[in-house]
Amino acid sequence: MVDVRRVKLPGVGVLHTFVTVDGGKVGVITHRSGASDLFCFSDAEDGEAHKVTVRLDDDEAHTLAELLGGTRITESLSGLEQVPGLSIDWFHVDYDHHVAGQPLGSMTDRGLPGVTVVAVVRGDSTNPAPDADFKVFPGDTLVVAGAPEKVAKAFQFYRTGEFKPRTPDAPPGG
Repeated sequence: MVDVRRVKLPGVGVLHTFVTVDGGKVGVITHRSGASDLFCFSDAEDGEAHKVTVRLDDDEAHTLAELLGGTRITESLSGLEQVPGLSIDWFHVDYDHHVAGQPLGSMTDRGLPGVTVVAVVRGDSTNPAPDADFKVFPGDTLVVAGAPEKVAKAFQFYRTGEFKPRTPDAPPGG
């Protein structure tokens, strides 16, 4: 049976990882928001490490779990506890997202206080505590902190420019 390590990530969720027979590493971050990140690392013959990450919603994560079956889990860093009311989650910016090519701005100024971007990861560099005029590009990852429901609303805004998802019958902007 595969030995799975479990690490609590305060304000984020839980990380589960294991090493494959061929030396690859597989992990899942289960976020407090309900989303999951599946990632795989492998070392190529040229010495380069390759990584693939896929964001899964709750339904997709359950489907994958059913397809893959059960595991044995061991606890790691059990002294870390969740921070009540705080969620820290990652938003991967795609070309079609509203925030792509735009200044980050302030969620408080947009009417959503209590949520903030604590860092923007761009390639191999991290920009901690970015200013409101920091320009966001496709491929960036926003590290967002706040109450889980506010983080979800911020993600909706970053995707669409709106705080509420549009219903199919609603006109754009409504």
